[in-house]
Amino acid sequence: MAHSTDIRGIAFDLDGTLIDSAPGLASAIDLMLADLQLPAAGVENVICWIGNGADIMVTRALTWALGEAPDDTQLAQARSCFDHHYLQTAETGSQLFDHVTDVLTTLQAEDIPLAIVTNKPTPFVRPLLESLGIDHYFSLIIGGDDVPVKKPHPAALFMVLGQFGLLTEQLLFVGDSRNDIQAAKAAGVQSVGLSYGYNYGEPIEDSHPDHVIHQFDQLISLLGK
Repeated sequence: MAHSTDIRGIAFDLDGTLIDSAPGLASAIDLMLADLQLPAAGVENVICWIGNGADIMVTRALTWALGEAPDDTQLAQARSCFDHHYLQTAETGSQLFDHVTDVLTTLQAEDIPLAIVTNKPTPFVRPLLESLGIDHYFSLIIGGDDVPVKKPHPAALFMVLGQFGLLTEQLLFVGDSRNDIQAAKAAGVQSVGLSYGYNYGEPIEDSHPDHVIHQFDQLISLLGK
């Protein structure tokens, strides 16, 4: 990793990185499945389906419940049901991981520009950040609908580089899943992998991030702040 003085901007994934959103997502998925008269999946299954955006998460849930891949009609109906329920469960079923607010406050005081880069559908992102009181830390928020291709494609990170006016070696991307690390590598930016998030049941070390941390406040010492 480059010296901490080289880092002039940080981008963060959202689900599994800043926010423990699995309970709210699982509630919406189970309500969706109930609408379709299918069995509930439960939070342990849903955790393994998070990370590639709502369409793929819903597809994974339907495939599990049906025992086969859903057709386009089933998927469209299920996605509509999911969105309806997630409007109610997103905020009540989400909370910040430990130390997130303190770390963001420290970084903001250092005048380091901060971004969100998430595959979560864009309409849900800002209201969730606002409900948790952290929206004001971020000068750039990129949701899954704001780019033509979601992570692990690097499109969103290229947007961050452009908006912040940074070189690749000046941006750090912090995430919890292989999608995040693959996106960082594809964009040529440095990565920090969190070991506590949602990564399809795989150790984040398997994706070879530049650094691995086990709790969020270790990011400060990593940056030398």
